[in-house]
Amino acid sequence: MKIVILDGYTENPGDLSWQGIEDLGELTVYDRTSLTDGAEVISRTVISRIKDAEIVLTNKTPIGRKSIESAPKLKYIGVLATGYNIVDVEAARERGIPVCNIPTYGTAAVGQFAIGLLLEICHHIGHHSKAVHDGRWENNPDWCFWDYPLIELAEKTMGIIGFGRIGQTTGRIARALGMNVIAFDEQKTDAGEKIARYVPLEELFADSDVIALHCPLFPSTREIINKNSIAKMKDGVIIINNSRGQLVAEQDLAEALNSGKVYAAGLDVVSSEPIKNDNPLLSAKNCIITPHISWAPKESRQRLMNVAVDNLRAFLAGKPINAV
Repeated sequence: MKIVILDGYTENPGDLSWQGIEDLGELTVYDRTSLTDGAEVISRTVISRIKDAEIVLTNKTPIGRKSIESAPKLKYIGVLATGYNIVDVEAARERGIPVCNIPTYGTAAVGQFAIGLLLEICHHIGHHSKAVHDGRWENNPDWCFWDYPLIELAEKTMGIIGFGRIGQTTGRIARALGMNVIAFDEQKTDAGEKIARYVPLEELFADSDVIALHCPLFPSTREIINKNSIAKMKDGVIIINNSRGQLVAEQDLAEALNSGKVYAAGLDVVSSEPIKNDNPLLSAKNCIITPHISWAPKESRQRLMNVAVDNLRAFLAGKPINAV
């Protein structure tokens, strides 16, 4: 079986092994397929790389209808991620090609990163470490100094929108920090009720000192953080988003940050990635932005690799799993 990976570097920059996939066929790994070219150029590149492939794996490189129709031997598409909107699933279905994703692999890492963003906002550890290394402490007239208000989280309320596996992980850590945790989710679970008190969305907006987004992107959640919802929040609220960038109306959040209505935001995702230089959040006050790396600890990527291999083995055995 000829296997092609279109953008392997993000999943495996050299600290993991492709051996599990190599054992299953003749493997070609492209580190990158440029996503900055126009859609037509990207499509031509993909077509040239997968035209003889029977199995294709992709992380963020789009595989559209034209690419699928131009690969007559194609039998399987694997997505090296949870989200699969980059694949034309309908075109694959028409050809009888299963599309399989990695439904869960980074739960612990993403929950940990959400709290990491929050703690950085509360203490600005990186900033103060740099200040010390720049000589400001040794030359300071006082015993210590800080450039930002330092925030204690105990007894404050975290509201989590989307209370599945990742939301619950974040909630457990928040409780360990002494926070009160409330949650909004259409599906209430016994596991969730052990961690948080479920509340209506309006109540969550009104009562939360910190709001963390862990919900999928649906029409009902697109830009759930917007001018109207922000107006219902406490003055000085903190917003954390390492779920999907499109959950936030970015201009509205930037204006709220600049006015002080929202004290700070910690974001690992934006609406268009990689970020564009005209994104209003780049110049907003108190806005930490990281390059979509919540999922990327080696442990999580190894777990993703293991599931990708299991998915492929199951397909080759005639029993596909994790098919979307």
